Amino acid sequence: MSNLDPHPQEIDCSGAPFAGVEVVEPRVVPLGGIRALLVKRTLPTRDRSMIGAWCFADHYGPEPVAQSGGMNVIPHPHTGLQTVSWLFEGEVEHIDSAGVHAMVRPGEINLMSAGHGISHSEVSTPSTDVLHGLQLWVVLPDAVRDDQHGFQHHEPEPVPLAGVDGESTGTVRVFVGEFAGVRSPIVTATPMLGAELLLDAGMRLEIAVDPAFEHGVLLDTEELIVEGADIGRSSLAYVGPGPERLTLENPTGEPARLILLGGVPFTEDVIMWWNFIGRTHDEIVEYREEWERHSERFGTVETWGPDERIPAPPLPNTRLKPRRRPGQ
Repeated sequence: MSNLDPHPQEIDCSGAPFAGVEVVEPRVVPLGGIRALLVKRTLPTRDRSMIGAWCFADHYGPEPVAQSGGMNVIPHPHTGLQTVSWLFEGEVEHIDSAGVHAMVRPGEINLMSAGHGISHSEVSTPSTDVLHGLQLWVVLPDAVRDDQHGFQHHEPEPVPLAGVDGESTGTVRVFVGEFAGVRSPIVTATPMLGAELLLDAGMRLEIAVDPAFEHGVLLDTEELIVEGADIGRSSLAYVGPGPERLTLENPTGEPARLILLGGVPFTEDVIMWWNFIGRTHDEIVEYREEWERHSERFGTVETWGPDERIPAPPLPNTRLKPRRRPGQ
């Protein structure tokens, strides 16, 4: 998915350890024109720019396509990152300049690695009545950020979750990393976790987590309590490295659905502007210029005409630079 902010800001894609629970409230961003699909963004925001290598999180729906027009994101570029698509409802057609043509369906992860450069389109299919899901980005470390592009797909099975007394509390689908004894075959450049949890009504669950990771809990439903902090739909609860267990409680009479994200804190200073991740102002300028002049770096997306593409927004009048992490 493209970042369609008309005035994108440079973002320091880095996280800082935080004691306790930090609640990040989303901001609403329209994807397109008047009848736009509205997404709720919690990464990056002013309060939190990153969780491990997760650097972008848009939550959308459930949205009737008849009202929003669905998703219609025409070809646009990426560098230095991976996109992760995860749906709850609906279907999206993915086509990229590497020749990959794939469908995004509920409960299936599609991970596209931009590496040196790629372009792609994402359009909801005619059969989609309701669109509901997440778009996530992962920053690639310097050692591999200029590698060739790639694509991975996996359909994780739901696995039962059990409470401390052994009773069933819900299910989990692990789409990245390892959790609850389940490991995803998806390959990532840094240690990470991504999982969808369904927590039964009224249930309380303690989960074992990697103390080297920082974690985020992004809620898809109405209410959840994370380590004593109450969050609502589309909000994100952040917990820094250190804890070996996290407590989740569903105080409602309906199942709670949440996405658990985690990873080792990302320590490299990077610049994230529009759909590009780089290390310097000059790199970002070059990426933008290459996209505008139809460079081979980004290729072409089949089925779309040469002028059917999202133009790059203008750069700011000041030089882009990484923001320093707290304590530096």
